[in-house]
Amino acid sequence: MSLRYHEIAEANHRILNPFTEEKLMLLGEVCRLRPNQSQLDLCCGKGEMLCRWARQYNITGTGVDISDVFVEAARQRAFDLDVSDKLQFVEGDAAQYPQDYHEYDIVSCIGATWIGGGLVGTLELMKPALKPGGMLLVGEPYWNDPPPPEAYGMWGGMGEEDYASLVGTLDRIESAGCELVEMVLADGDSWDRYSAAQWMAVSNWLRDNLSDPEAGAIHEQMAADRRAYLEFARRYYGWGVFVMRVW
Repeated sequence: MSLRYHEIAEANHRILNPFTEEKLMLLGEVCRLRPNQSQLDLCCGKGEMLCRWARQYNITGTGVDISDVFVEAARQRAFDLDVSDKLQFVEGDAAQYPQDYHEYDIVSCIGATWIGGGLVGTLELMKPALKPGGMLLVGEPYWNDPPPPEAYGMWGGMGEEDYASLVGTLDRIESAGCELVEMVLADGDSWDRYSAAQWMAVSNWLRDNLSDPEAGAIHEQMAADRRAYLEFARRYYGWGVFVMRVW
């Protein structure tokens, strides 16, 4: 799925994953955030997590994302919430961000473990930025139940081994030398609000951009995603943020 498709489909989203605002703030509560803590958010999207937590908990932070559209939206959101002095947003490849030179109380990568080739690799990539005793937050899909073989590849190009069950996700976390200490999971309604809202956003864009050279491909992607979501993903595909410490 192309970056441009994400920028179009998520044009009306502030949170670029199947979390509601309530779940986002619950995640901050379970992490027991405190004033003056610092956070590095890799693939930060529009920066809603950093901005909301900076205002609510008085933390500071850095967000990194490859999309100039999302980074600009994050900076605007920080300005709107009057937290620009607490946050910086960097346009660039999150996998290449020089984390060795920074120490953070929280390091997060929410829904983008492809940057490290999967969950375990991304945890290894995140560890150098973390202060001793700090928290790692990873947003990661999981299988509610094993899907039928035809489901693989239909939803975001996922393969059979890309994700695991919840307990299989625990096994992967522990294999990376981490301890799972909390989690906040999406539910069917929050999945609907994330996915179905994209259909409307893409439909509106197509109506206004019929002559765009990518319009045909964008329409095909949306149609395929919608069918895959209704046929397979909503039943079999879970998503949550897992809170970890390093052993």
